[in-house]
Amino acid sequence: MTNNAVVAGVGMIPFTKPGRSENYDVMGAEAVRRALSDAGVGYDAVQQAYVGYVYGDSTSGQKALYHVGQTGIPVTNVNNNCSTGSSALFLARQAVESGVADVVLALGFEQMIPGAIQHQFTDRPGALETFEKVRDQVRGAPDEGVPNAATFFGAAGQQYVEKTGMDPSVFAHITVKSRRHAANNPYAVFRDPLSVEEVLASRNIYDPLTLFQCCPPTCGAAAAVVVSPQYATRHGLRDDVVIAAQAMTTDYASTFEGDMTRLIGYDMSKEAAARVYETSGIGPEDVRVVELHDCFTTNELLTYEALGLTPEGSAEKFILDGENTYGGRVVTNPSGGLISKGHPLGATGLAQCAELVWQLRGQAEGRQVEGRINAALQHNLGLGGACVVTMYQKVGA
Repeated sequence: MTNNAVVAGVGMIPFTKPGRSENYDVMGAEAVRRALSDAGVGYDAVQQAYVGYVYGDSTSGQKALYHVGQTGIPVTNVNNNCSTGSSALFLARQAVESGVADVVLALGFEQMIPGAIQHQFTDRPGALETFEKVRDQVRGAPDEGVPNAATFFGAAGQQYVEKTGMDPSVFAHITVKSRRHAANNPYAVFRDPLSVEEVLASRNIYDPLTLFQCCPPTCGAAAAVVVSPQYATRHGLRDDVVIAAQAMTTDYASTFEGDMTRLIGYDMSKEAAARVYETSGIGPEDVRVVELHDCFTTNELLTYEALGLTPEGSAEKFILDGENTYGGRVVTNPSGGLISKGHPLGATGLAQCAELVWQLRGQAEGRQVEGRINAALQHNLGLGGACVVTMYQKVGA
């Protein structure tokens, strides 16, 4: 038996628009209960917990977990921008594989407010200050009031169009696919179909991005119970989904050399994926289902190439040929992704984990990818920056 950490249980709650959710602690506690129930273990078995959120006071993780139990275990709060949830999972997996603990909980939640993300502290340098300087040098300072994140990912999309000659309307096809997938996901915020024309006609945010090509502010929570294979065997837990490989990267010097795709994490994604493929022995050609970080349609397209799902410069054909959906080569974001399922920052990485575990178990219901699935790939990106890529594998079947 390998020492790969087992994902014994996952749980999440339906994502909602801001103002329609319970408070963060209630959401987080419910996601934990669902994950523990799925794993078949009690909270008293958990030896450590890593809790991710971006917007909240320190020890908000304890506030949520104390609803489930007060057992004195170490609780570590994690904040890594949009990759926060998978960063919590990364730490949980490390704790298990190192032998420090046998049962570790990873939890992510976010209680967001309507509208674009704003700087929280205006009396000190912002974490994205260097990124903003490079963006302004390369593409010019954006107009007042344009959502900051959209300027980065929109500019990267502009650069890709200029480089390849692609019709920018191709980006809109990603939202259409996303909505079609989300229609079968009871956890998703936006489940109604959209046409390419409707996507393009929605309010312009930052060329080429329109409103329906941007992920919405969202509230929600998701969790995973990670255990050692030995513990799973001793206690008769389900052990058929393991983390075959996982890598976290942060920015390289190349990030700041004036290329917009690199500024939004292309090199981080490419390197993390390469490490995961090498460690797991599973290549992109072996993967049939992927949950990737589609905060904007432009980033989904770029990530196809960064992960090696299609050669560099070929994403347009990959999309128009339907290779990114059911019946194609690899189903990307069967959950609906961040654009349609929603993006509660701290929860996103663990929601991706839950979706892929369900896919590997054959429990994804109307979203289930057909045929035998032995491997599933996850990509979660945080600007500023961090990228976590995870390979899940179905074993023992």
